[in-house]
Amino acid sequence: QAVLAESGGGSVQAGGSLRLSCPADGRTFALLDGSWYRQAPGKERGFVASINRFGGGILYEDSVKGRFSISRDDAKEAVYLQMNNLELGNAAIYFCKVNKTTYPTVEYWGKGTQVTVTS
Repeated sequence: QAVLAESGGGSVQAGGSLRLSCPADGRTFALLDGSWYRQAPGKERGFVASINRFGGGILYEDSVKGRFSISRDDAKEAVYLQMNNLELGNAAIYFCKVNKTTYPTVEYWGKGTQVTVTS
């Protein structure tokens, strides 16, 4: 069940930028890793980027390296995805996930925000 509220999606021309936000909405943010996934039409949901609870351990899907940047702001209790030099192939619904890897483990998903890229 989606409980997070991603925002920042929209329509942008190829080469443009968008910044996605994912607030934790009162959850214990300091204990949560954050990640972004996406699902394009006709495709399975796939991994985009992740960041651990300390702001390190950053991982990216190969095709977005050098263009996308994941970050977190503990004061605002939010995870972000800065997307630069967007390509047509990046069009998808982007989902935020936060999760705790220590017991008891938890995992929360957002409802998604649409990213459209035009020529």
